[in-house]
Amino acid sequence: MPGTLSKSPWSSLRDRTQGSDYADADHKPQQKAKLGRQAALLLAVHALFTCGNALSATFVNIYIWKIKQDYALLGWFAVVHQLSMSLTFWLAGKWVKEGNKMNALRAGVIAAAVFYGLVLAFGTRAADAVPLLGLVQGISSGLFWLSFNVVYFEITDRDNRDRFNGWTGLLGSLSGMLAPWLSGLLIAGSGGNTGYRLIFAISLAIFVAGAVLTFWLHRREPSGRYEWRIGLGTLLRRGSPWRSITWAMVAQGLREGIFGFVIALLVYTSTGSEMKLGNFSLYTSAAALLSFWVAGRLLKPSRRFWGMLTGALMMSLFILPLLWGTGYSTMLIFGLGTAVFMPLFAIPSVSVVFDQIGGNEADVRQREERVILRELALNAGRLIGTVVFIACVSRSANPMLIRILLLIFGSSPVLVWALLRQRLRAASHSVVGKTGKNPG
Repeated sequence: MPGTLSKSPWSSLRDRTQGSDYADADHKPQQKAKLGRQAALLLAVHALFTCGNALSATFVNIYIWKIKQDYALLGWFAVVHQLSMSLTFWLAGKWVKEGNKMNALRAGVIAAAVFYGLVLAFGTRAADAVPLLGLVQGISSGLFWLSFNVVYFEITDRDNRDRFNGWTGLLGSLSGMLAPWLSGLLIAGSGGNTGYRLIFAISLAIFVAGAVLTFWLHRREPSGRYEWRIGLGTLLRRGSPWRSITWAMVAQGLREGIFGFVIALLVYTSTGSEMKLGNFSLYTSAAALLSFWVAGRLLKPSRRFWGMLTGALMMSLFILPLLWGTGYSTMLIFGLGTAVFMPLFAIPSVSVVFDQIGGNEADVRQREERVILRELALNAGRLIGTVVFIACVSRSANPMLIRILLLIFGSSPVLVWALLRQRLRAASHSVVGKTGKNPG
């Protein structure tokens, strides 16, 4: 009850963070399921950030590929991005925890604008500037996603977290649906490098607008001293839930490291058309938009176990057609199948981690460190996948080798589910225990 909780030191921390779920036995889910104004503003900032990236990020890789057709070069671009993002997470953690996390969020958006400004400035020399471009993009991603995830945790709770994640996925899919299609249309209509420069300039403007919107988000209070070792003790302690969670995030990153740039490149190289790449994003993101909307409404903690397993298995199965070729039709089957089942995997994967952060006093007090631990684990997986890809294509650019790598690393969601299955099942049992019946 509010009257009793307000008397404890823990409840004051809980009131400040708003995202913690610990010791909240008297909460009423039907009252907390709605998202507040700050959550809506954060979703808007996220939408602008993803829209700006969706408009141009895919085509940055294609732009570099057209300058210098080298799979390994794109792999190294991803590696520099992942390394600089990881370092930014670790270093910026002190700023986000002890300083103004809204300034960190704002800086991340501004750095994204700087990245596209540099791409415009380098023009056809961008392939020679891959280390610098990867560095700036990594700094942008690190600052934005660290501060975004911490603020997201603070303004949501266990009961509306799936809904927030559903809206995040839905708006991201909407951006991914329209923005690349518009980019392909502009590039095809303008011809040459003019279209590329136009979409990079539009992305720059979108990020500036996103930075302005962040001023309407409330300043969050600092939350203690930053632990530089990022919870190393919890990973070494036997029985710690963070051991399985960390390995699960590494496994999830294995897929993301390669799929983040290879899929779009395969679509482009099989068609030679930016317009068809834009259409591919339009169709697959439209499917993901509908799927995220449905999954966001239907996925409850009690349904995460089987929902995530279904999503992981189907995402892996839809890679199999690629073994027989990467023509446009085959890529479209893969893309649509992945888009439909991805939300079943992605929403529980995010929610179960943040529920753990909100599950006890110690983790809430170290929420920044826990978010950084999650992101470092994801980046470790991405880095492993990308380095293996570079090592393989440096020896041979055989298309079948690339397809086999996609199958191996693309099946990692099944491993993620296996590592999180006990926590997913525990969430289901927790709901059953509170209600006295199985709501699923």
